Order: sequence, then C-alpha cells, then structure tokens
Amino acid sequence: MRSFTTQMEAARKGIITEELREVAQKERMTVEELMPLVATGKVVICANKNHKCLEPQGIGSMLKTKINVNLGVSRDCRDYDLEMKKVMAAVKMGAHAIMDLSSHGDTSLFRRRLTAECPALIGTVPIYDAVIHYQKDLDQLTAKDLIEVVRLHAEDGVDFITLHCGITRKTIEQIKTGNRKMNIVSRGGSLIFAWMCMTGEENPFYEYYDEILAICYEHDVTISLGDACRPGCLADASDGLQIDELVRLGELTKRAWEKNVQIMVEGPGHMPLDQIAANVKIQQTICEGAPFYVLGPLVTDIAPGYDHITAAIGGAIAAAAGAAFLCYVTPAEHLALPALDDVKQGIIAAKIAAHAADIAKGVRGAREIDDRMAEARRALDWETQWDCAIDPEWAKTIRDSRKPEYEDSCSMCGKFCAIRSMNKALSGEDVDLL
Repeated sequence: MRSFTTQMEAARKGIITEELREVAQKERMTVEELMPLVATGKVVICANKNHKCLEPQGIGSMLKTKINVNLGVSRDCRDYDLEMKKVMAAVKMGAHAIMDLSSHGDTSLFRRRLTAECPALIGTVPIYDAVIHYQKDLDQLTAKDLIEVVRLHAEDGVDFITLHCGITRKTIEQIKTGNRKMNIVSRGGSLIFAWMCMTGEENPFYEYYDEILAICYEHDVTISLGDACRPGCLADASDGLQIDELVRLGELTKRAWEKNVQIMVEGPGHMPLDQIAANVKIQQTICEGAPFYVLGPLVTDIAPGYDHITAAIGGAIAAAAGAAFLCYVTPAEHLALPALDDVKQGIIAAKIAAHAADIAKGVRGAREIDDRMAEARRALDWETQWDCAIDPEWAKTIRDSRKPEYEDSCSMCGKFCAIRSMNKALSGEDVDLL
C-alpha cells in the first residue's frame, strides 16, 4: 500500500516517486540532489493523482525556468474546441503548464478534458468557476460554496490552484484609505475583495485555510498563493500593501508545509527594472525559498500590443534573480483574449527570457545549445542553426524571403560577411569582395 500522499511527504520519507525520478533526469540531477529540495519546499512537483497523462515537471529556482500559458474561454470568446487547439499548440511550442481561466459555459467538462488529454501541468483559479458552477452571483455564494469548488477542481485532476488567501478584511481598509493608482488588478483578488465587501465576512480562503490544505493534501494539489495586491502599474510597485500581503503569504507557506502540502508564491505584476531583483530576494527570504511564480514583471505601462516584450525583459531579470516560473504575457495583454499567433509570440518571448536567465544562473546544460549555435554560425551551417533556433520556422521564413546572391552569406552582408572573410583568411584563401 502506498505510504505517502503528496510528493513532499514522499520526499520527507525518503521515498523516490516515479515523478521525482523523471524530474531529476530532465534536470540532469541525481534523485539524491533533488529529493531534499522537494522535502524542504524549494522545489515543487505539481502532480495531482487524477491527472493520468501528466508529464511531470519540477519548479524551483535551481532548476530550468518553467513557463505557464494562460488560456480559457469567456462570454465573448466561447469556442472550447479552438481553445483546446491553442492548448495543444502551446504544449508543442514548449509551455510547461496551462492555466485554465475559463469563465463561461461548461467549465467542468473542459477542465476534465484538459486533465485527460494535456500532458502539461494544469492550473486553475477556482473562484472564477464558482459563479459559473453554482449559477449564483458573487454575493449569493457562501464560504462553503467557494471551498467546495476547490474540492471539485482537485477531484478533476488539476495540478495547481491559485487561491488569493493573503488578503483579509484588513485589506479593505488599506485599499480605502490608501493612495494606489490601480487598486487591485488581480481578477481573483478583486472578486474576493468584492465578496468580503458585500457579505461582511472574512476571506474564506484565509479563514478556512486548514480545510483547503486537507483537500490539497488528499489529491496532492499544489497551492499557488495568489498575489491579490500585486502592482498593476509602476507607481504601485513595492508598496506597503504588496509587502503586507507577502508577509501573510510567508506565514501561509509554513502552515502548508506543516501539512505536507506543496506551495508556490505568486509575484508582480508591473514593476520598474531596478526593483525586480530585490523583490525576488525579499520573497525568497519571507517565504523561505518557496518557488516564485511571476507575471512578467512588466517593466513599463505604455506598451499595449507589445507587452510580451515588456514582460520578457522583466521575466529575464526576475528568473536570473531566482524566480522559478514565468507566466507568459501575449501582445493581447490588457486588450483581448489571445489568438493563436498571440499565444505563439507570448511563448517565444517567455522562452527567450527563461533561457537567458538559466544561462545566467548556471543551470546545468543551459548554454550547450548556444555553443552549438555559435559553432554552426562559424561554419555557416544553416541546417544546424535551424535545429538550434527557438523558432526555426520563422528564422527560415525570414532567410527565404530575402535570399542572398551567395549561399555562404546573408542578404545583409553578402561578400562582406565577417564570418566568410575570417574563414577564407584563416584557410589561406583570398578574400574577394567585388
């Protein structure tokens, strides 16, 4: 009979699970190196027992940086089949996790389809689903309703859930008497805030946290502690409201670990470049090394249509400083539900950020493919360059659309190509330019 319930509990008992062994192999680590990181909460292996087709991944600052893709249907965009195509395309493009943010229609059916067919980690935000599941407006939902939706998602095989446990009734007064430009921009956080305002009750995810831990323990669901007070603009970054919530998330992290429940902690948001690394270090200190999951951060507020770039800049800095998990941002951020091409651009930008950070952190094997690319460029070996490229099809499309006169160059430099000149000079050949 199985003598453990969660990956953390197994690691603490010295039991090597199939998931731990597979993650160790992917990360070029021994199980002996990985196991204490899982046991102490510095690495999570999100692996709900009911997600049968899962290809497990480890998330932690010393591992390869992982990428999450947010998808899901809304009242304005209701095509579940199209959304499923986006999901599978995202996995093919390198996404490690899919967060289903659906807020319309038969969300349960779609969620079960995800855990039946998608090998990536599946995450959800249960409060989004509560109104849809019960067909009740927000102020009609009870605390018990909200907790039962957590149970439903766990039973459906979801690997991690975002819960905004860190805001309390104290936060209501902080918002009302504060001077934030953007107040709360977290969708889940705003719903909990509104629920507390309308009902006069405490945040049920905070008040009944022990009950939630019991559900997550039973199914081995990782809790992603949502940052309801993340800054939604540069002006609100690193303010007292954000840090006050983070301190509470640190306390909740320790309570989860006492129950053998795995935890990630979510972070900003919009943030100036010079504050990002410090925020990561503060989180690592307060939450004792629990994996940090960041949205961006977006380093400027003025780039709608290009926020995949602002997020990649911030994400590279955050991950190099120790963030473990990047939530992609697409060109449609702040504007619309992302189309398939938006998803692709968001994933590519996030992959570049994650890879750059992994090289900076010295993650095992991270730079090998860059060295292969350098050798291929020196040899003007185009096929190997395509093999090394993050997006080979796009690279080939650019080259084919502007073909050079001479195949051993590109149409930018032609015979003036530095690599061509050096190869010829070093081999004793004349360098012909005309």
